[in-house]
This record gives sequence, structure tokens and C-alpha cells, in this order.
Amino acid sequence: MPRMSHGSAMSWLAARAPQRLAVVCESERASRSQLDRRANRLARAYAARGVGKGDLATLALPNGIEFLAACLALWKIGAAPQPISSRLPAAERRALVALAKPALVIGAAEGEFGAIPALPPGFAPDPALPDDPLPDITPPHSRVMSSGGSTGRPKLIVDLAPALTDPTRAENFMRVGGATLAPGPLYHAGPFLVSWQCLLSGGCVVLMQRFDAERCLALIEEQRVEWVLFVPTMMQRIWKLPEAQRNRHDLSSLRTVMCTGAPSPAWLKRAWIEWLGAEKIYEAYGGTERIAGTIIRGDEWLAHPGSVGKPPPERGMRALRPDGSRCAPGEVGEIYMKPAGGQGSTYRYIGAEAAAAQDGWESLGDMGHFDADGYLYLADRKTDMILVGGANVFPAEVEAALDLHPEVRSSAVIGLPDADLGQRIHAIVDAPEGVSEEALREHMAQQLARFKTPRSYEFIATPLRDDAGKLRRSALRAERIARNS
Repeated sequence: MPRMSHGSAMSWLAARAPQRLAVVCESERASRSQLDRRANRLARAYAARGVGKGDLATLALPNGIEFLAACLALWKIGAAPQPISSRLPAAERRALVALAKPALVIGAAEGEFGAIPALPPGFAPDPALPDDPLPDITPPHSRVMSSGGSTGRPKLIVDLAPALTDPTRAENFMRVGGATLAPGPLYHAGPFLVSWQCLLSGGCVVLMQRFDAERCLALIEEQRVEWVLFVPTMMQRIWKLPEAQRNRHDLSSLRTVMCTGAPSPAWLKRAWIEWLGAEKIYEAYGGTERIAGTIIRGDEWLAHPGSVGKPPPERGMRALRPDGSRCAPGEVGEIYMKPAGGQGSTYRYIGAEAAAAQDGWESLGDMGHFDADGYLYLADRKTDMILVGGANVFPAEVEAALDLHPEVRSSAVIGLPDADLGQRIHAIVDAPEGVSEEALREHMAQQLARFKTPRSYEFIATPLRDDAGKLRRSALRAERIARNS
């Protein structure tokens, strides 16, 4: 079948099975027809406020049917959704809206952004507006995602692919008509993308407003979920549930458990493989920019433990030294990528410049190495690397070792100034049940070489990562330097 615009694809699916369940979010439910007709009416309301083809609209709504209906409505009039967190502080929200210059802000008070029109959360269009299908329009951009990057300065990533799909084909190892669980926030690229991949191939997407480890397992059982997207933090919290609590749910419907968003610790990956089976566990690596990416299944991972997969030949990847020369197998360097269509074919930034090397190769700031077989192993973000007495230490490796301790829920490792070593390794440990520094030192001595173990510890009882598993090490480091100055 020829590809359709996203808006037309949803209408096509609704016409064929109008009562088929499309969305589940907490106590809310929506069929295909309900979602499509709601979006049609919203689309007309947005168009009346001046939104049209090629425009961008900021979407500041929490996970829910309202978010999905608003997004679909924007596509139906040719606009691109630009999702942001509904819980952003006012200053950050203003900065992103100023950068985006949207035609409309959805999820904000009228007048909050001056002359830019805004609609509040819960907005209901005039019921007199028709909810029948609109003329078919293909949006030139499928989405515009927000990113703070490693520096905390906001930028927007404009996807250059038009919003087109084939509703008779499933993507990403999904099944046409299957159920997908998206426990992360829809303003992040991963949950956003897989939710729509599911919906636009006739499936039912199950959303969570906030991640809860046991509730997640209960939803998989209740909704017979086949496909789920996790970040490592979510997998870790599920794994650290009491074994009886973890195993009392029927997870037999699961066909694919996809992990992305951050490097997955090897011990955690192995635990899930032993629990659910290697053929169900996948890990994906790539950026919102869609320059290139890798994917690896559990059985392939067992043959290459720690790898995130082998890049396909049409989307190149290489590890480079600071002088631009290519790293040898096993040598850590900065990862550069090139899409099949060449530099600039998949995205453009608003508010940032691409980190480009020779001949159109680009970097997202990740460090890693390739083995002799071409498999990629990630180390960490270039900006997060700690230099201790001339030796490179990657925080992700230290955090993985810390998180292995049964009393540690999450951790963050940063480099603080040190007169002797240049930087010292400082660990911020989220351990709500309590753990002693001595116990952690003994644990770390068994996990890593001495120069990689933290010199100082700080204990907290609140999660360090957000709902999408993201961690701002640069902000944590700045706060502690300011505190000690």
C-alpha cells in the first residue's frame, strides 16, 4: 500500500474498525474512532487560530489521550508537534517557546507568551465544529523534539522526514494490531515515536502518567502487552522489586522488551535475559537526529556482551581520535556517524550547530569503541568523562557498578576539582533504605580498579534520574562546585 499522511492513516484505521481500542491511560480509554474524531474537531479549532501546513506548535501536555489527540490534530492540518514537559519551570518553558517561535502553544494560559496564541490544558473545542475527516495534508516534518543536551542549553531537533506511514505495516519488531506499553514521557523521542508506530499500525498504546515498577508489570498482564520500551533505570527498578512481587505477574504476552536512552549495564541486561529469554530482549542506540543507529537482540548480545550492536552498512559509524584519525579496534574514541542521504538529510537544529568532522561525518558527543567484528561498545558522553591523574574514567561504568549494590536505587558520578589529581570521582548515591559508605567502598573494591572508584560519597533518598532515565551530570557538578566554593 502507498504511504499515507499520519492524519489520513488514523482515519483509514478508524473507518475499518471504529470501536477497536486505541489508547489506554490510567482510567481513560479511547477507540480509534473516538481518537480520530476528537482530533478532527481539534484540528479545525487550531486552524481557526492560524495554524497551518509547515507550522510548529508547542505541546505542553502530560501523557494522556489529550496529548495524542492534539498531536494528531496538528498533523491533520500539516503542522509539526513540538512536545515539551508539562512540568517545566516557567523560565525553561519561556526559553523553549522563544526558540521555537510556534504558531500555537497547547497546554498554557492565554497571554503567557505574549502575542503567541495559547490554549489551556483540557481545552475543548466548540462542539459545533465538525468532526468528520479533513482534506488530506502531508506535514513536511513529523516532529520537532526538544533537548537540553549535555550543556543544559536548549535546542530543537527538526525531523526532516514528512509525516507519512503505511498503516498495514508494523515497524520496530511490532505486530500490526498489537499492544505497546510506553511508560516514559511522550515529550521524549523514544516514547513519542513508539507510541505512534503502534497507533498508526492499528495497535493499542498503553500509557503511564508516571512510571511505577510494579504497576508497569500489572499493565503488561492486564492489557496483554506485546512490546514495551524501557530505559535502563526502569529495568533496574523492576529488577530490584522483591522476587515474589516481580514474578507474580503473567508476562507471557511480551514479545519484545526494547531498552534505549542510556547504556544498559551488562549485569542488568544479563539478568533480564535470564528472566524473560534472550530472544525478547533488545537494545537500541541512536539519537533523535536519526543520523545512524544500532540494535542488538539478547542472543547476539550474549556473543558480544556489552555491545549495542553493529551499524548497518548504509548508515556508517566510526570511532575517531581527537586528530580525526580512525581508532583501532578496541580503542575508545568519539563516535561519528553519517546517514545514507548524507549530512543534513535527516534533521536540522534550531539553537545549535552540528558537531561535524571531515566529509560530513557528525558526532552526538558519545564515546566508545568498535571490536574487530564491527560491534559498537559505548563508554560515555564526551562531556561527562573524568580525567583522574591522566587516566580517563567514564561515569557510566562507575554508576553501573554502584547500582549493582542491592541497596542502591540510582547513582550519579561526577568529577570535582582536585589539587593533586586534577579531578576526583564523587558519587551521589540514591539509597532510600540506607547504606554505609564503608559498605559501598568494599563493594566497589570488588567491582573496579582502584583509580575508578569514588574518592567521596554523598547520600540522598530521592531519584536522580527523571522519568525518561535522563541525568544532568553537568548541573549536579556545577551545584557541588558552587556549594564548596
